[in-house]
This record gives sequence, C-alpha cells and structure tokens, in this order.
Amino acid sequence: MKLGAYTAVLHDKPLAVTLGILRDLGLKGAEINSGGFLPAPHLPIADIRASKDARDEYIGEFDAAGITLTALNCNGNPLHPDLEVREKHGQDVRDAIELAALLGVSRVVTMSGLPGSDPGARLPSWTVLPWDSAYLDARDYQWNEVALPYWRDIQARAADADVKVCIEMHPHNIVYNPATLLRLVEQINATHVGAEMDPSHLFWQGIDPVAVVEELGELVYNAAAKDTRINAAASVNGVLDDRHTRVRPDEPGAVSLGGRYTLSRWPQNSSWDFVAVGRGHDVEFWSRFLAALEKVDPDMAVSIEHEDQELDQIEGLRFAARTLLAAARGI
Repeated sequence: MKLGAYTAVLHDKPLAVTLGILRDLGLKGAEINSGGFLPAPHLPIADIRASKDARDEYIGEFDAAGITLTALNCNGNPLHPDLEVREKHGQDVRDAIELAALLGVSRVVTMSGLPGSDPGARLPSWTVLPWDSAYLDARDYQWNEVALPYWRDIQARAADADVKVCIEMHPHNIVYNPATLLRLVEQINATHVGAEMDPSHLFWQGIDPVAVVEELGELVYNAAAKDTRINAAASVNGVLDDRHTRVRPDEPGAVSLGGRYTLSRWPQNSSWDFVAVGRGHDVEFWSRFLAALEKVDPDMAVSIEHEDQELDQIEGLRFAARTLLAAARGI
C-alpha cells in the first residue's frame, strides 16, 4: 500500500519542504489539492498545462523526495445552486481530470455536490430521511435534473482520460453513504467513478468503514486516513449537532468555501470532533481497515488528512503517521 498524506494542511510551505516532511515521517505518497474549496499552492496548474518539460520537472520533485503523487483533490460543491460556486467547483473537477491525465496520475478525489431543493432554490438543501413525500420531490429534482447530467459528463471525461474519480461519501452531499454511492454509480453506468474511502464521516453516521470496504469492493479506488472521536455530548444532542456559528468573511482566520460562504465555527462541547488517526480509534481498528483495503487493491493509496484542531500541523501529522505505520505492520 502507498501510505501518504493530503498536503492541504501544509499549504503554507513550499512543495519541496512539504515532501521532505512527508518523507521524514516515513510516508511514501502525497495527495495534492487542485481546486474546489481550497486553493492549489502545491500545483503549478499553468506550468503543467504549458509543457511536458514543466510536467517532468514537477514530477521530478516528487521523485527526488522518494514520494509518489497519488491523487489530485478538488473537494467542493459542483452542484451548488449559487452559480458563482457551481461554475468554479464544477470546472475544477473537469480540470482535475485533465491535469491528472497530463501528469500520469490515475486518481482525482472530489465530492458529489449538493443542489438546491428545486429549480428556484438559492441555497443547497440536504434531503435525507424522506418520510414526507415533499422530500422525495426534492430528492428527485436534485438527482434527475442536476446531479445525474453533471455526473454522466464527468464519467465520460474520466473514461476518455482513463482517470478514476473518487467520491468522498460526505454528508451535505447527494452521496454520503454506500447506498447513495451505489445509486450514482448504477444510474450513470459508471466505469471510472467510485469511492474515496474516508472513515471520518462514516464514523459519526454510525457506519463501520471496514464493512463498507467489504460491501463496495472494487468500487473503492482511493482512501483517506482521518479519525473521528465521538464525545460525551453525543449522548445528549446526538450526532446531528447543529450548534455551529457564523464566521464573517472579514474575520481573521476565516476560511472561504467559495463565493460569499465561509467555514462555520465548530461548537464548543461538540458531539464529535475530527481527530488525528489513533485519537478516535485504536491501532487495531486501523489495521483492520488497511487489511480490508489491501484485499481490494494491494497498491491502494491511503492519505492522512489532518483536521485535528487540538494538534498543530506537524504534531498531528506525526501522530497520525505513527499510528498508520504501526497499523500497517499489524496487517
């Protein structure tokens, strides 16, 4: 397996420094951001498009560090009802397929996206548990009128480029669990659209990631290593904890998510938190997870995604790498 890291957490460091950090942690792979919610500081897009020499020089930086470029990541909302966000994020996925093909990279990681509830909607609407037929009406519109046309086009582009598009099953998207992933794959007759296995969003939904790998099998194309800790507050508020608060775009540290939208402030005493690999689930779990992935693809890339707010950049990566490497030895 190719154990590595998603480099967005090291966005403030040059590529050569970033790759050196991964190498020193004992990692062998890197997943690089190419657009979507986040900028692309480690990917010189114009240069890559400009010439083969520039592409060779770029890949040479990875070779020199002993690191493999395993995937491009452009997580965003390509189905957003706000045209400003939808056009950029939708094009970023198309561009990522093109760039991956130019670089000889076989994987693009993204999200499925989330439309509004109806043609006149201005904001995304997550339609789950449709016990009222109104929610089925919204779901039908979101899938049939918005999602399927977009994803049929992405499937065609990915097949032409022979690049696998790996969808993170992420709440507040039309694809957020195995059932919705399979629905998309079946309805677009996918050959090059499958799953990016990120356990963190499955944990808080009460889903067993190992069971999901076994269920999806060869539809799992890529994997993330990110952990979730379920806190005591979940026994009171459950995992659907909506106590987030607004961060204004002009506030220090505000993170733009495209257009006028920002990353919300996480609740205090939250029901759950993203934590470094090993701080939510032990080495034994991660060994079982890696073993399940290895059965699907012995060369599977697994990238640490560090979003633990209690640990800094390097500390969090080091903790996660130590856990993941120990888990790999236990397979």
